[in-house]
Amino acid sequence: MKATSQTLMGMDRTEIGSLIAAEGEASFRTQQLLEGIYRHRVESIAEISTLPQLFRVRLEENGLSIGTPKIERKFVSSDGTIRYLIEFSDGQSVETVWMPTGDGGETGDGSEAGDSEQRGTPERATICVSSQVGCAVDCQFCLTASLGVKRNLTAGEIVGQVSAVLKHRKVFPPEDRINLVFMGMGEPFLNYDNFMKAVRLLVEEVGLAESRMTVSTAGIVPRIYDFGMEKIRPKLAISLNASNDELRTRLMPLNRKWNLEKLMAAARDFPLRNRERITFEYVLLNGVNDARDNAVEVVDLIRPMRAKVNLIALNPGPGIDFATPAEERVLAFQQILIKAGIPAFLRRPRGRDIYAACGQLKRTVEIATAPAG
Repeated sequence: MKATSQTLMGMDRTEIGSLIAAEGEASFRTQQLLEGIYRHRVESIAEISTLPQLFRVRLEENGLSIGTPKIERKFVSSDGTIRYLIEFSDGQSVETVWMPTGDGGETGDGSEAGDSEQRGTPERATICVSSQVGCAVDCQFCLTASLGVKRNLTAGEIVGQVSAVLKHRKVFPPEDRINLVFMGMGEPFLNYDNFMKAVRLLVEEVGLAESRMTVSTAGIVPRIYDFGMEKIRPKLAISLNASNDELRTRLMPLNRKWNLEKLMAAARDFPLRNRERITFEYVLLNGVNDARDNAVEVVDLIRPMRAKVNLIALNPGPGIDFATPAEERVLAFQQILIKAGIPAFLRRPRGRDIYAACGQLKRTVEIATAPAG
C-alpha cells in the first residue's frame, strides 16, 4: 500500500539519516540522497543514479518525492532582473527575484544568459527569497501587504525557491557568487522556525555562505533577540522607514506592538560579529518621511550603533497612495546621515518595470510590465 506523499526537499541530515536507517540502507546513502536533492538539484528520486535502482523505486512506492516547486511564469526586466512566479503543490504561489550583479542577465540578442549550456565567467547575482504566501505586517507603502497572509512556507518551500532558480540559471555555488536576501514576500520572523531551518540547509547542504545572506524584518522584537543567539545566521536588516513613533505607526501598524524604543533597544543589544553592521532600511516617501527633520531624527535613533542605512526611493505600484521623492530630496537626506558619521547608501531599484523591485511583489501574473518611474 502506498504511503502518504512526503517531500524530501526541506529534510535535514538527521531526518534523511533516519529515513535511510528505517529503510535498512547503509548510512553512506544519507550523503548520496542529500547531494542529489540539494547539490545536483534533481527533480525526481529516479535521477539519483548513485542510489541503487531498487532503493529508488522503493522510496517512490513509499510516497516520497523531491518536492521542488514549479516555476509557473517568469518576467524579464530591461536590466536583466528576472521575477519568477513559483507555484507549490497546493496551488499557492510566491515570487522570487534573480538580480544579476556581474556578467549575468540578458545577452545582446534578448535571450537569457542562463538558458545557454555554455559556462563562461562565474555568475555574480542576488536572489530575493519569500518566506510567506502574502504578508501580515501591513506596511502601507508595500504592494505585498494588500494580499494579507495566506500561510507560512515550509523550510522545503523556502529552499525550493532557491533550488529552482539556481537550476534555471545553471548556477553552482560556491563557484558562482550568489547572495541571498530574505526580503521577498512575507515577514521571515513570523515564520521563524521554518526560515531558520531553511537557512541551515542552504548553508550546510546547498553550499551557500551565511556571510552572503541577509534577512530583513519589520521589527519582530522577540525574534531579533532569538536570532542573535543562532550559531548559523544571515546578516540582520531592520525596516525602519520612519523617524518617530507617530509616523512609524501610521506607515507600519506593527509599531503599535513593538515601538521604536523596544526596536532600537533590541538593535543595540544585537551581538554583532567582527566587521558586521546592522542595516536599517528606509523607504523614502515624498513629503511624508523624507524631510530634513526626519533625517536628523534617524541620526538620533541610530547613533552610536555599528550600523548603516540603505535608502530606497519608493517603488511605485497600483493602489499605493504615496509618491516617489525627487532625487535631490533623496540625496539631501543621505548627506545628513553621512555628515553625522552614519554610512548611508542609495539602493538602486532592480526590476521596477516588471514589479520586481522592493515592495512591489504581489504575485503579479496579469501585469507583465510597470511604469519605469
